Amino acid sequence: MEDLKRLFRKGSLLLILLCLAVAAGSFFTGFKEDAGRKQPEESWEPAMEISGSATTGNTGAADKGKEPQEALPSPYFLEEPDSLLSEAEEKELENSALSAAKQLQEVYRYAAIEEDAPYTYTVRDFSREQRNRVVSMLGEAGYVSITDGANMENHNNVRDFYSAYLKGQDSLVTIFDVNLDGLIGAYTFIHRKGNLQTFYVQIGWREGGVPKIISTAVSDIAEIKLTEKGYFIYAYTVQLYHSSLRQFWRAAPLSDRCRELTEKYLDGLSYVNYNVLVTEWDSSNVEDILMPCMFEDLYHMDTGEILRPENGEIPAEVYERIMTTYFPVTKERIREICGYRADTDSYPYEMIFSSPYPPFGEVVGDKENLDGTLTLFVDGVWPDYNSDRAFTNIITVQPFDDGTFRYLSNSIEKKELDIPNVYEMK
Repeated sequence: MEDLKRLFRKGSLLLILLCLAVAAGSFFTGFKEDAGRKQPEESWEPAMEISGSATTGNTGAADKGKEPQEALPSPYFLEEPDSLLSEAEEKELENSALSAAKQLQEVYRYAAIEEDAPYTYTVRDFSREQRNRVVSMLGEAGYVSITDGANMENHNNVRDFYSAYLKGQDSLVTIFDVNLDGLIGAYTFIHRKGNLQTFYVQIGWREGGVPKIISTAVSDIAEIKLTEKGYFIYAYTVQLYHSSLRQFWRAAPLSDRCRELTEKYLDGLSYVNYNVLVTEWDSSNVEDILMPCMFEDLYHMDTGEILRPENGEIPAEVYERIMTTYFPVTKERIREICGYRADTDSYPYEMIFSSPYPPFGEVVGDKENLDGTLTLFVDGVWPDYNSDRAFTNIITVQPFDDGTFRYLSNSIEKKELDIPNVYEMK
């Protein structure tokens, strides 16, 4: 009997080893076959466009005789809602987007097109001048178009769409958004029988400036709003993970002067990570707003580079130069307040943990003072909470001949929303 048990155990062991060998062989055979099989390409979409696409559907050839488009899988596996448009209407919008893109080939013809996933069909080092040229060409052709840092072309079409929506009339408008990487998103907003949707067409590029439809998507819209200042704000019914609460464009134009001042003095400053913009201060109490975590943003504003501290420390020479340049404070007070380490002649790096859905500042006017300082009148824009004037700031700065400047004071007043919380100083 004992011999039978030993034989059974040996047989079981042999059987197990045989099964493992067969499974391993199947695995490596399948792996080899998969390695030799061409994998489907995946389309990379910028964050804003991913948040605007509930799913990515299939598209056919834009024109007869053209190769069919790849079926791109949804990155979030969400079901696409039933479209308010017919298949023929969707096809017409695809063809219209592709036709518009073909008019831009002179800009993209010699562009460096990325070929490796996940950046396939994007443009390497696509400049602001190139983006502005694309927006201008689309505008001249009668399309609504926009890119970051430029005014929207044919913005009255958006106002007409919103007016029809308020009256309960069926209407649609298409907005061409030129991305930083050269991709173009054609967002068609549809209001039909009381329902709102977007039909999205993404255009990428091949060598020689040949446009290609790389994805389409249908998304339900929960709400839209055109603010008094001209911000077109909308929210998707399904909010995707890591997306903003609402998306937006500035439809109404902003003057070149205000845009220039905004980019120089406000881009990069936060309303929610430290107290520079949310407290009343001047040279008499500037020490109340000095927080180590603000240095990272100031460093980027000053150098245009991302701060890369070594061993969690920032050299004192760099830290003190930037802090004393941008605020009316002495090196000695900086050392007392911001944690100077004499043994390493450095300051500790304090990482910013960004808050979600932050507002941003926009200069809407300015005044040049007799003493050479400049007063900026700023609106706090908070699209995630449907406001283009949540609060207002009056900021005084002192420009220097070398292009740098110093913040001298700030005041803030509540308008449509509460002012963000003030951080307690340690």
